[in-house]
Amino acid sequence: MTERDLRHLIAGVRDGRISRRAFVQRVLALGLTAPMAGMMLAQEGIAQTADLRAAYKPAKAGGGGPLKLLFWQAPTLINPHFAVGTKDQEGSRIFYEPLAAWDGEGNLVPILAAAIPSRENGGVAADGRSVTWRLKPGVKWHDGQPFGADDVVFNWEYAANPATAATTAGSYKDIKVEKIDDLTVRVVFREPTPFWADAYVSTVGMIIPKHLFKDYVGEKSRDAPANLAPVGTGAYRFAEFRPGDIIRGVRNPDYHVPNRPHFDTIEMKGGGDAVSAARAVLQTGEYDYAWNMQVEDEILKRLEAEGKGRIEMYYGGNVEFIQLNATDPWTEVDGERASIKTQHPAFSDPAVRKAMNLLVNRAAVQQFIYGRTGRATANILNGPDRFRSPNTRFSFDADAAAQILEEAGWKKGGDGIRAKDGKRLKFVYQTSINAPRQKTQAIIKQAAQKAGIEMELKSIPGSVFFSSDVANPDTYPHFYADMQMYTWNMTQADPGVFMLQYVSWEVATKENKWQGRNVSRIRNAEADACYRAAQGELDLVKRAAQFIRMNDIVVAENVLPLLHRAQVSAVAGKLRTVQGGWDNSLAFLAEWYRET
Repeated sequence: MTERDLRHLIAGVRDGRISRRAFVQRVLALGLTAPMAGMMLAQEGIAQTADLRAAYKPAKAGGGGPLKLLFWQAPTLINPHFAVGTKDQEGSRIFYEPLAAWDGEGNLVPILAAAIPSRENGGVAADGRSVTWRLKPGVKWHDGQPFGADDVVFNWEYAANPATAATTAGSYKDIKVEKIDDLTVRVVFREPTPFWADAYVSTVGMIIPKHLFKDYVGEKSRDAPANLAPVGTGAYRFAEFRPGDIIRGVRNPDYHVPNRPHFDTIEMKGGGDAVSAARAVLQTGEYDYAWNMQVEDEILKRLEAEGKGRIEMYYGGNVEFIQLNATDPWTEVDGERASIKTQHPAFSDPAVRKAMNLLVNRAAVQQFIYGRTGRATANILNGPDRFRSPNTRFSFDADAAAQILEEAGWKKGGDGIRAKDGKRLKFVYQTSINAPRQKTQAIIKQAAQKAGIEMELKSIPGSVFFSSDVANPDTYPHFYADMQMYTWNMTQADPGVFMLQYVSWEVATKENKWQGRNVSRIRNAEADACYRAAQGELDLVKRAAQFIRMNDIVVAENVLPLLHRAQVSAVAGKLRTVQGGWDNSLAFLAEWYRET
């Protein structure tokens, strides 16, 4: 299909000759995805017809009683610009909102924006160098102050300041934001930018109030009282926060969407484990919702049979993977372990990395542990479909791995462990405490032992492993181990932010308080070049090719993809949620209600 044909189809949708569904089906046949189709229509000013808000039934705000959420990984702070883990992002999302969010189909939905920018409405520049956002009028912060353009500009200044050490810095540091008037801002890019829906959108887009944070920019950023007592624009106002334990909120009577929210109070309880969280919803009915059901599928099916709730699954781009540390976590340089001035003594050898890839039995992990909630994959980038590499393969062969190591000079000693030049293949393999992850560790350890590799398994409580505490050496950004495993969530229908975790300028270090996205410390000039080229490429086909090449490089270097994971939650029988695979679980919390 040519560009002319595609534009003819879009015109057909605009004038009603072609349904939106038919357009999406035609685009899917080309190897694109529903999110990409939605982006095309949005850019041309064609709004989605299936408005998620149309499904909302309550005729007034309030009256729904308490909404009880169970997050077995508890938030440790509530500033979205410091959220190093999904749990902190979700906690922040209760109170803070972005300009726009992604629905389950990959469509952009306005939240604090008056409308989604497009070329037709003048929001998206034809040269790809700017996007203009018009803000929703009448929005107030929870303390009654008006929300406006000054707040939007401030969030750019705040996140882009290197001394702030924001986890969202990668989305803001290369742009310029201009105030046009009190309800209009323009985001200016250094070069043509095909994917403009990054800053101010979804997870990285949650906006904090200037009037409460203006005195806490840069090195003072961690001292802001509002880091622990948020004042946002969301459907719920802050009531209480005990880090690592519980968040409580109450209905915002001045919320900017009519008849929302349905619930009078909200509680986000942390702690425990995924299995007990599933039971609390599906078996005992103690909670309404449990997040991130990383539980063996066999257990989930058994609990669903209790009849008190259901499992909801949404596929996006989330991936469970193993990182091989590119640096030496056991050598300290200038007071820093895993320093980028070091190389890992074993993983710097391509033969060891190749052998490790063969020792990961992905098919067994899917079949016996994750079932319908995960798909074995050889790619770190699994969606949208156009960005999935066709070049990678995975297989499990412990004998072949042993042969590769033998030929590379890694010989077995008397204890059966291979060594070379005085370096033994003994690795510390860490992850969070969670039954599927411990079982995955055991499967890989057994295969590695057969090939002559010793593994020490380390399991860290999720509240610690995913903590934002820069002083805690057991957090995953510190990566003081040889290998580690977790899920990286892709909260956009585009790889632009997701792939920042593999560029050299995003390396997590002591200097940036371990806030950089690149936790594995991979530094590859070709991967950097691919990323830069992709970010400035307006041709979608060429852009996809750059990201596919980048995927192939990092998979060959320091990343072992395991599973393309669904976003899985346990939901009480009468609770109606709005969720999807391209944003946070609580992105549309204001639309949740309980049927009577």
